[in-house]
Amino acid sequence: MKSLVLEKKDALSLRDFPGIDREEEVLGPRDVRIKLHTVGICGSDVHYYTHGRIGSFVVNEPMILGHEASGIVIETGSEVSTLKEGDRVCMEPGIPDPNSRATRMGMYNVDPAVRFWATPPVHGILRPTCVHPEAFTFKLPENVSFAEAAMVEPLAVGVHAATKARIKPGDIGVVIGAGPIGLVTALSAIAAGCARVYVADLAEKKLKIAAGLSGAIVPINVTGESIAERVAADTDGWGADVVFEATGSPRAAAGVFEPLAPGGCVVMIGGQPDPISYDAGAAMVREARVENIFRYAHVFPRCVSMLASGLIDVKPLITRTFEFDESVKAFEIAASAPPADVKMQIELPQ
Repeated sequence: MKSLVLEKKDALSLRDFPGIDREEEVLGPRDVRIKLHTVGICGSDVHYYTHGRIGSFVVNEPMILGHEASGIVIETGSEVSTLKEGDRVCMEPGIPDPNSRATRMGMYNVDPAVRFWATPPVHGILRPTCVHPEAFTFKLPENVSFAEAAMVEPLAVGVHAATKARIKPGDIGVVIGAGPIGLVTALSAIAAGCARVYVADLAEKKLKIAAGLSGAIVPINVTGESIAERVAADTDGWGADVVFEATGSPRAAAGVFEPLAPGGCVVMIGGQPDPISYDAGAAMVREARVENIFRYAHVFPRCVSMLASGLIDVKPLITRTFEFDESVKAFEIAASAPPADVKMQIELPQ
C-alpha cells in the first residue's frame, strides 16, 4: 500500500508500507472501507514533518500522515445500515473509547484514549484506502465536492470554536491569524451571527483572501495597524464581543484581551507547541470568559449541512492541489509557508 510516510523529522518518502493492512485495514461489522480521494495538508502534519513532535506526541517510528479527507465507500461491514458502496463521504478522524468517562459526558474529543489519524502512534490516511467506523463517516450531498468535503475537518474546528463562544446575533468578532483555521473560524463566526469579524495577520495576501470571503470580514494588517485601536475606533471604544486566537503565537496571545469588550469571550484555538501566557489582570477587569478548544465534537454533520446550503463557502481557501505522486514536494512547499497559500490538498489516484 503506497503511502506518504514520515520516516523521521525532516524525512518523507512515498513508499509501500508493509503492515498497514494488518494494523488498520480489518473491516469490522460496523465499519466501512473507503477509497481516499482528497486529503488536506494540515499544519499539524507539517509540524510533525519539521519538528518530529507536537507537545507530548512524538514521532518515534515511521508514521503515515494526513487526517483531513474525503473518499468513496467501497465496502461495508455486515451491520452497517446508513452507508452503501459508492457513497461519497468525509470522515471524522478521531475515534474515542465509547465507554470512557469523557465520551459519556459528550466530550469525546478530550478522551485520553482517542485514536486520531496521523497522531503518534496512529497512522494517517495519505494512502489508497482506510477502514473507518460508520458512526464517524458522513455521506456527502451531491453539491459538495470532494475538495470541499476534505475541508470539513478544519471547518469543524471553527464551528466548535464559534459554538463555545456562544455568539449572539449582531456580535462583533476578532480572529487573530488568517491561516486555514483562522479563516474557517471567521466564516463560522459569521454563520453563527456575528455582524462583523476583524481578521488580523501579517501576510497581506492572506488578508486579501480573507476580505474576499465575506463583506462582513474586515482585514487588519498588524504590521501597520493596531487591532485594539481599530476595533475601539469602530465600536465607540467598547471593543469586540469575542476574540479568537488562532495563531498559537505567544506574542499574539499576550495581547488577546486588548480588543475585547467588557464581559466578552476569548477563545484559544491555536495549537501551542510551546507554553503561552496572557494577562490575567486584563481578563479580570473585563470579567472575560476564556474558552479553550481541542479539536471538536458533535459538529461534522452541521459542517456538511452548511457547505451544502451555501451558508459557508470554503472553496476560496483551497489555493493549491497536488497529485499523490507529488506528495513529498507538496509538504516541502507547505513547510516553507508560502504567503499566498491557505489550504493545500492532495488528490489520490482514482
